[in-house]
Amino acid sequence: MVSQTLKYAYFPGCVAQGACRELHQSTQALSQALGIELIELKKAACCGSGTFKEDSQLLEDTVNARNIALAESLNLPLLTHCSTCQGVIGHVNERLKECQNSNPTYIDQVNGLLKKENCSPYQGSTEVQHLLYALVKDYGLAEITRRVTRKLTNLKCAAFYGCYLLRGQKTMLLDDPFQPEAMENVFRAVDATPIYYRGRTQCCGWPLASYATTESFKMAGMHIQEALANGADCLVTPCPLCHLNLDSRQPEVEKVIGQKLGLPVLHLPQLIALALGISPQELGLDRHIISTKPVLEKLGI
Repeated sequence: MVSQTLKYAYFPGCVAQGACRELHQSTQALSQALGIELIELKKAACCGSGTFKEDSQLLEDTVNARNIALAESLNLPLLTHCSTCQGVIGHVNERLKECQNSNPTYIDQVNGLLKKENCSPYQGSTEVQHLLYALVKDYGLAEITRRVTRKLTNLKCAAFYGCYLLRGQKTMLLDDPFQPEAMENVFRAVDATPIYYRGRTQCCGWPLASYATTESFKMAGMHIQEALANGADCLVTPCPLCHLNLDSRQPEVEKVIGQKLGLPVLHLPQLIALALGISPQELGLDRHIISTKPVLEKLGI
């Protein structure tokens, strides 16, 4: 059992408060069910999803130093449920911690800009953690299994990690960036069946969508086709941007590849929360573009 209440500075990110509000909703429902306390960083800014550095590395570092400093002011680790936010903010945190020893002048520059906006300085005193790894490392899969009231028996789940979560940072202590198992171990913890396929660790195509839409949709279509070919009942992703390309745009993907797909795509906290007995309505499963009814029917919900 978890010996004490886990507490995090919660960075929901932009997409979970906009196009994927069901992710924010299900994360809150799951954390409440598990007894995890989330203190939302309401003053946090968009991480930039990797685009700020195209104009200025200093811009990306300063914006996200501010986000990290908000968590530091609470003396808590920063928790996100977005692979992209994890990759961007986590990498900024890595780089700035290195600069504290190798280039302290740069840290002074970043903190000087923060001071002009009356923001707390970056100290390098906390960590950036994705919900997936907080559940695996801090909470524990055995404890999740203990709390399961609705086993997801016979549900075949194909993970889609998102490239930022796996390879956005220099170091990844809890998983192999090319052969990860964290998601599949979560599936086993709730009695679901992991489905392995080539695309589970690759890019969903979202970064290409604004300037190479056809290629983006072909990438997404290829991954969905492979998951279906391997028997998946659903994709499960820890990244809302991946969710947008794989779920929200799946009808457009179907037109590009000339094939009907119809594969439901769940957010990671939705899947776990279902196993804890939380209702589909509380998890926003009716908000998806591709209907999640086949998943619920297979589970007898």
